[in-house]
Amino acid sequence: MRCDVAVVIVNYRTADMVIAAVDSVLGRGDDGLAVEVHVVDNASPGDDAAALRRAAERWGPAVTLYLETVNHGFGRGNNLVLRALAARAEPPPKVYLLNPDARLVNNAIAELSAFLDAHPRAAVAGSRILDGTAGAPAVSAFRFPGLASEFAGALHFGPVSRLVAPWMVALPPELPEHRVDWVSGASMMARLDALTEVGLFDPDFFLYYEEVDLMRRLSRQGWEVWHVPTAVVAHVGGASTGVSSTRPEPPPLPSYWFDSWRLYFEKAYGRGRARLIALARLAGTALGDLQCRLRGKPLRNPRNFVADFRRHVLAPLFGRKAAGAGP
Repeated sequence: MRCDVAVVIVNYRTADMVIAAVDSVLGRGDDGLAVEVHVVDNASPGDDAAALRRAAERWGPAVTLYLETVNHGFGRGNNLVLRALAARAEPPPKVYLLNPDARLVNNAIAELSAFLDAHPRAAVAGSRILDGTAGAPAVSAFRFPGLASEFAGALHFGPVSRLVAPWMVALPPELPEHRVDWVSGASMMARLDALTEVGLFDPDFFLYYEEVDLMRRLSRQGWEVWHVPTAVVAHVGGASTGVSSTRPEPPPLPSYWFDSWRLYFEKAYGRGRARLIALARLAGTALGDLQCRLRGKPLRNPRNFVADFRRHVLAPLFGRKAAGAGP
């Protein structure tokens, strides 16, 4: 059966949101595209699997469920479906990765598909993202991170941030159509043949930085990544992980965030350069926290970041050879 776009949603503990996401895909209207949906449940606790089974009875054959017994993380969870799609006699030309806590606002699938058709060197097209709670535009396109952005981003000091603005990771939320380094994995469409060319998501990453790494590898192969603002989705950030950068005093980050941070910079820059960037991030965090305390303001870096960064990043980078990431 012909498939133009395969939608992949990887769930963990957000069954109600997944159901809303799938409904938004199935109810997008007639666009002439043959679309199928694949939902991977990463061994969610509670009754997520049962809720998805009930919804699947209503969805019918347009939706395929993968009810896993282990939590694969984001990249590995997507790879389960991507490998199966690539192995078909006639693989779908495009895949659309949609977060479980996101939903279509307009027919983003048709918009992104048409963009890829018109831009043959574009491997990935990402949508505009609206905050799912407030409705305001959210950052959805980015530059690759590096030493300057890691130091300034942790320091949170306006004059320094303005000085290194051309290297800061986040691009403006209201960005027009633009070629970028990477886009949010919450809503991105990709050519399946481009993904298979670079080996899909790196399985070393459990969660975080896997899409940055993927698009870095695509760019090294000459592929392009674009932000397409005519495609719009709403996204409730951190719904499944509980990690959100919008809180006044951010909570501690999970250990796998640090594993992924270390893996990304070591793979992208080599171990020597990764060590310099790690020291810059640590220095920026320490100075940023000191600045907040002297001003009597809430800390802007995650709680316990310095201690956790030393344990999960510096110790492996400066000691034994770093291991793969995991939950």
